[in-house]
Amino acid sequence: MLEEMKALAKQQDICVLATVSGGKPHCSLMAYAIDDDCREIYMVTHRETSKYRNLIENPSVSLLIDNREEGAGAPDSAAKALTVSGLFQRIDEEHKREHARAKLMEKHPHLREFIDHPDAELLCIKVVSYLLLTGLTDSHFETL
Repeated sequence: MLEEMKALAKQQDICVLATVSGGKPHCSLMAYAIDDDCREIYMVTHRETSKYRNLIENPSVSLLIDNREEGAGAPDSAAKALTVSGLFQRIDEEHKREHARAKLMEKHPHLREFIDHPDAELLCIKVVSYLLLTGLTDSHFETL
């Protein structure tokens, strides 16, 4: 089942990022890229955003990745939703920053100007667990 979870994470490129600060949740639609073993998810944001301030205050996050754009509402297909629990980590090492940037540029070349902006911050989310829901009731949980 873990391989199915990883496949969904690799197939998609947009997720909802949920952060929390002071007990108040905040959701953001985000472009992302994932590393080859599906243990790190990379995103980019500007430092003056609510999501970035929330991540600095509370590194625990939840991501929602789904297949709704692929006709999941069709009668012969089941909607899939992958909830990823993770921890935000700063990317301090230059080679790791370059790796994250390359992954994002490969998946989202249209974001070049945004990624190269002086206020942009590359984000790394270390995956803690995956929860896959297929249809209304079939769920599977995996801790990494």
